[in-house]
Amino acid sequence: MDPDVVVATPGSAATAPPPPPKATALSLEAPWRNPEPWWLRGGVRPYLVLADVVAFVVATAITQPTSPIHGVVLLVNITVFYIAGLYRSRLNLSLLDDLPYLVAASFVGFAFKLAMISLLPHVDPPPRQVLHAAVLLAAVLVVRRIAYSVVRRARCRGFVRHRTLIVGAGHVGIRLADTLLERRTYGLDPVGFIDDDPPADDTPLLPAPVLGAYRDLGRVIREQSIRDVIVAFGSAQEDELVDILRTCDRLDVEVFLVPRLFELHNANRYTDEIWGIPLVRVRRAVFRSPWWTAKRVADVAVAGLAFLCLSPIMAAVALAVRYEGGPGIIFRQQRVGIDGRPFDVLKFRSLKPVDDTESQTNWNIKHDDRLGPVGRFIRATSLDELPQLWNIIRGDMSLVGPRPERPHFVEQFSSHIPRYTARHRVPAGLTGWAQAHGLRGDTSIEDRARFDNYYIENWSPWLDMKIVVKTVGQVVRRQGG
Repeated sequence: MDPDVVVATPGSAATAPPPPPKATALSLEAPWRNPEPWWLRGGVRPYLVLADVVAFVVATAITQPTSPIHGVVLLVNITVFYIAGLYRSRLNLSLLDDLPYLVAASFVGFAFKLAMISLLPHVDPPPRQVLHAAVLLAAVLVVRRIAYSVVRRARCRGFVRHRTLIVGAGHVGIRLADTLLERRTYGLDPVGFIDDDPPADDTPLLPAPVLGAYRDLGRVIREQSIRDVIVAFGSAQEDELVDILRTCDRLDVEVFLVPRLFELHNANRYTDEIWGIPLVRVRRAVFRSPWWTAKRVADVAVAGLAFLCLSPIMAAVALAVRYEGGPGIIFRQQRVGIDGRPFDVLKFRSLKPVDDTESQTNWNIKHDDRLGPVGRFIRATSLDELPQLWNIIRGDMSLVGPRPERPHFVEQFSSHIPRYTARHRVPAGLTGWAQAHGLRGDTSIEDRARFDNYYIENWSPWLDMKIVVKTVGQVVRRQGG
């Protein structure tokens, strides 16, 4: 899907796209985990799950159901509660806010058990099921009310406090810091500000010190063991803040944004709030999600199975490449992967480069006259990419992710393409969101970077499946590079 080399011959269409205006290259922060106690790292989520389990046990002890599927109901209820957002981390824990969703989720669990009457024998009769559902809901409300009170007391008494950094020492940032110092129920301790140009007149009156400029964000987070970052209004432009915050994706912090024109912002149940100021919690970086581990497991399983099943095809391609071009079936080329680390990508050779310089610094060989029938075919069908299954197995790449580029072009694009380096926050992929939209070969690098960063910000297992399906369609239509 990517070129082996580029040969810029006269009149050839295989020329690198002209660079856009100069941009600032990013330097991604190395992974870092906050050294806070283990019992605080999960937030309130594990304790809310435990509270609901306790409520279920209490309701079971009171009603003593005899249904053989009774234990399944607990898993159903927890799953429904999770989907309803009842286990999300929050600054404000309010039973009244949760009440409509607790009632609705409990009704879904009750409906599931009721549906089992027609499928399984010896299920409790409807009257007992109604009794158990009512007692369970009451127990959940009581236990959650106690849990919320315990969390608020723990915050106020200093047992649960999160060191907080405020980005922007303007009016809104100062107001937030003052509120957090006065109202300890939020559990946030403002330890300082980050701002390039804090207001000089107000500096002596700041409730916390200015710890550095925007470019120092990663350093300050590490040195001060910051757990939460609140982005308030400051002197930085929004585009600059996007780059700054993305460089810290690998740091174990929660990020909140104060919406622009927040006085007009419509709050919803997923919006946090600090004394009348809404906060939007930024989605956790994809590689901090439990699903990311599952992605790696799936990568190894699928790539290993594909390697075995496609080995006859790979052997045939290897023989054809050897017959057409002589020795040197596998082509190795250095590419840039996660965190900017280089690795050798493996491909079936479609054309022998003159030397390493040609391999690393030229753009595209799609229209090169030196390509033979075998080389053209394996490139059009993307068969030349099959050895990268081994790159996936050994951990250099993933099945889906931003396509890796050569160091020479990474250096060029990083200085001209906005947010190009941000692509390196996740492992490179055999195919990606940009390639699924036909962005390969001589297409816009800026568009590719935008699609790749969109993929990282919005990753989900279903998005990976969509990309794989779209890629298979392109391979069948022979739309390879």
